[in-house]
Amino acid sequence: MRTIIKNIGLLATAKGTAALRGEAQGALQMTMDTYVVIENGIIVEVGANASTKDLFAATGENVVDAQGLLVTPGLVDAHTHLIFAGWRQHEFALKLQGMSYLDILAAGGGIISSVNNTRKASVADLVTQGKTALSTMLEYGTTTCEVKSGYGLTVADEIKSLRAIRELATLQPVDLVPTFMGAHAVPPEFKERSDDYVRLVCQEMIPAVAREKLAEFCDVFCEQGVFSVEQAAKILECGLRYGLMPKVHADEITSLGGAELAGRVKAISAEHLIHADDAGLTALAEAGVIAVLLPGTSFYLGESFARARDMMDKGIPVAIASDFNPGSCPNESLQIPMNIACLKYRMTPEEVITAVTLNGAAAINRAHFCGSIEPGKQGDLIIWNAKDLPFLFYHWGPNQVRTVIKNGHLVLNKC
Repeated sequence: MRTIIKNIGLLATAKGTAALRGEAQGALQMTMDTYVVIENGIIVEVGANASTKDLFAATGENVVDAQGLLVTPGLVDAHTHLIFAGWRQHEFALKLQGMSYLDILAAGGGIISSVNNTRKASVADLVTQGKTALSTMLEYGTTTCEVKSGYGLTVADEIKSLRAIRELATLQPVDLVPTFMGAHAVPPEFKERSDDYVRLVCQEMIPAVAREKLAEFCDVFCEQGVFSVEQAAKILECGLRYGLMPKVHADEITSLGGAELAGRVKAISAEHLIHADDAGLTALAEAGVIAVLLPGTSFYLGESFARARDMMDKGIPVAIASDFNPGSCPNESLQIPMNIACLKYRMTPEEVITAVTLNGAAAINRAHFCGSIEPGKQGDLIIWNAKDLPFLFYHWGPNQVRTVIKNGHLVLNKC
């Protein structure tokens, strides 16, 4: 199959097969008046429109006219929790009254509320809700998505959640990358016995996940009242022994040392990082860990914002993700975190595009495969209802995606 996207007014893309950092993160390749050729799902050519007039005429049935609009790579959402049952709108009033995330969790709400619902759900139930969420995410431009387990917290329910992710991957066009996060919270039956739960994760959950090859990464919520640095290290080191690359929910609510742990275990990414201190940032920079920042969560919780500019100044590659989940960020659109990243992190539009494409792909070990528009990469592109990059961030709120091309297939077209 051959697909041509012609009449691209401006093509804006990062380049390469690894995360970009520092000044390079903002150095997009910006090309005017171009076309892209995709064969069998892979980009084979990027060139000037004037040289392909005959080619367009010969292959008209597979030509997509960008009509002079902006084109970028498909968005890569490197941090989501979209496998869950039930929503948590009843907690919204508690947040407005000033109840903190950890207070709600300690009272049996938060993650534990979602755990109770997810344990009751079947694989089919989880697939149905996940498919609905992914349809919305695709409409907003997400073409590749990391998905964490973590609302089961038993061997059977974590396996059930990961099997649901595997099934979902076959039922819709968004590429899914599975992460095991059995260490998302300490379940009620292990209250005051968190070390026993850590042993369960290491001795039973991780081996079961590895046997079925259900995940590529192992993530852990390293936070006060959840898992200590020492407990998190045990889980991540166990995951490594079973072939699961480490990720860390680090320093989201308190400065506990999660970023330093991520550097020590050479995690592929450290995520949240709202309260990461200077020592943590130095550890990330020295180990080459990607910072996956979640500005939508800071906004929704009324929290402070991660030190994105300090991170980039230290040479830490920054990715931006949605953190879609039923409690702290019930939002499927990656465009809103993109806007917030400009306004609150003071990132440039160019830096943000890299953060949600190539750097997002690198944070889930996919930078060799997607995240940029260049020969050899997967044919994932977005045509925006915009002529230039700044307009995407200036005109915030509405969905600005016009067309989504996934693996060379036209999967969404609003023109």
